[in-house]
Amino acid sequence: MLGAEHVRDGDVVLALASSGLHSNGYSLVRHIVAGAGIAYGDNAADFGTTWGEALLEPTRLYTLPLLRLLDRLDDGAVHSLSHVTGGGIAANLARVLPVGSWAEVDRASWSPSPVFRVLSDIAGSTLESSEGTWNLGIGFLAVIDQSQKDAAIAALAEEGIHAWQVASVRTGARPAGEFEQGAKGVDGGAVRLVGAYADGAK
Repeated sequence: MLGAEHVRDGDVVLALASSGLHSNGYSLVRHIVAGAGIAYGDNAADFGTTWGEALLEPTRLYTLPLLRLLDRLDDGAVHSLSHVTGGGIAANLARVLPVGSWAEVDRASWSPSPVFRVLSDIAGSTLESSEGTWNLGIGFLAVIDQSQKDAAIAALAEEGIHAWQVASVRTGARPAGEFEQGAKGVDGGAVRLVGAYADGAK
């Protein structure tokens, strides 16, 4: 069984790449596209497709790859899992961490997909301002025993899913500053994103 009660100090938080918007934050997408006078059939030079094709990239499904990951790793190596849906990265990670724990997600560990960068540029906003709305390239999060990190990343790569470490879970004194906690109706851990996003693809 998985759950926040299995999470321990030093656990690694792995991010699993998303395939695109994953059907979250489309009210904002429609607002940006309409405001820019873009039609969904228009060519989107940044993506090599039409705007409609870029925005409707099918959502990656993680169920079977994750079930196979659970089979491949040592028993109990995976402690909790979180689908990054509405609410963004911090809220969805916080709900699968135990009360009293915290994690700082390092933005520098990845470069958000071009679709997020282009939409933000058109809107004249920042990627950081959309962190509670879009997945920004992370579709799923896995909290695992740190000794199994490399094995998990390799197993997911065989499934065609790019995964990387974005944080470590801590249970000691929490740094000063604002964290997201009590997200999505769950009084779980505390999470915030820190640093600046990488410029190139990761």
